Amino acid sequence: MTTQKTLLRGRILDFVAEPQSPEDDSAHIHIEDGAILIEGGRIVARGGFAEVNRQAGDAEIIDHRPHLMMAGFIDPHIHFPQVQVIASWGAQLLDWLNNYTFPAETEYADPAHSAAMAGRFYDQILAHGTTTAVAYCSVHKTSARAYFAEAARRNMCMIGGKVMMDRNAPDGLRDSPQSSYDDSKALIAEWHGRGRAQYAITPRFAITSTPEQMEMAGALVAEHPDCFVQTHLSENHDEIAFTAELYPEARDYLDVYQSHGLLSEKMLLGHSIHLKPREIDALVETGARPVFCPTSNLFLGSGLFDDAGLRARGTINAIATDVGGGTSYSMLQTLNEGYKILQLQRQRLHPLRAFHWITRGNAVALGMEDRIGTLAPGSDADIVVLDARATDAMALRMERAETLAEELFVLQIMGDDRAVAQVYVAGAPA
Repeated sequence: MTTQKTLLRGRILDFVAEPQSPEDDSAHIHIEDGAILIEGGRIVARGGFAEVNRQAGDAEIIDHRPHLMMAGFIDPHIHFPQVQVIASWGAQLLDWLNNYTFPAETEYADPAHSAAMAGRFYDQILAHGTTTAVAYCSVHKTSARAYFAEAARRNMCMIGGKVMMDRNAPDGLRDSPQSSYDDSKALIAEWHGRGRAQYAITPRFAITSTPEQMEMAGALVAEHPDCFVQTHLSENHDEIAFTAELYPEARDYLDVYQSHGLLSEKMLLGHSIHLKPREIDALVETGARPVFCPTSNLFLGSGLFDDAGLRARGTINAIATDVGGGTSYSMLQTLNEGYKILQLQRQRLHPLRAFHWITRGNAVALGMEDRIGTLAPGSDADIVVLDARATDAMALRMERAETLAEELFVLQIMGDDRAVAQVYVAGAPA
């Protein structure tokens, strides 16, 4: 039995390293008439069309010229149950959670609601070019099961977990230290490593977990070191102050997680804005990953992420949408707002580094660059096709664009789901 081959023709942009400057052409591969050969959900070959076509045999050829093909986008911090909370007006973090998010998440106890919203969640992220995400589900096992089941149906590489939260949340949205352990353990057994799924142990944040629950999270991490861990850190000042009241013995906010054995290269720490020197030292020492969430940070007035300062210390920073505090599912719009936040701090986000960040860069933060985030042979064939002339305004600007970097910057600043011409998941059109 033979496997059907597909050959995608178009312009190729692929990253082999992080660009070190706007002039660094060694970090990427750009091919004007390129081809990607796909078989069995994997990339078999990538290169010039004439060369790759000689290996293609009877492959179906799909011509995406003049569009740009690159690895599918990776969103390492998003909230699945907040699909109907995005664009809720006018509050900072803690009020926003209590007024909008928590009431919406209580509905995910219903399997039918969870399943319906999972379908719509995946429709949204795929329409915006995202092929892998790391998501928070609700406290209910039903939400995590719906999330993973829909990912499996679409053969997507997805990471997620049910949140653990046993205090400072309404009725119907709290578990207990023991039930959070038991439920997470069952979900890990059910989904982690099944197909393309991976599990993230998910204590929501320090405010919604007792020390006893943090101990259970630490036990899960010790028992399942191959799982991811995700939570929030130092998003705004009120949150930090409340955490200090709840954990008076902790040296600082990060120490709540560190003292329970949660920090490692598998840990993703959303926001990480208002960090103390000791916390930065601990991030560097343990390899835990800060996650920049620009649209959310602006929307909730949380603060400015110090990307350059953290990178100078040696952290590996990810970048993410944080829907629904974030205001767009688009990683392009995430780059747009990220550019502005960094500009305010006299930091620069060149378009080559920007597109590396949402593909290979986020894959490196996940330790998965051997499978996703690039178009290298052997990688999973998760691919996005981008049209920098998707709107009249973009097409007008593109009349003056002369370089790849200029084209990328048009996509970075003006692009959204309309610029996504096609998405492939494991080689199949999404």
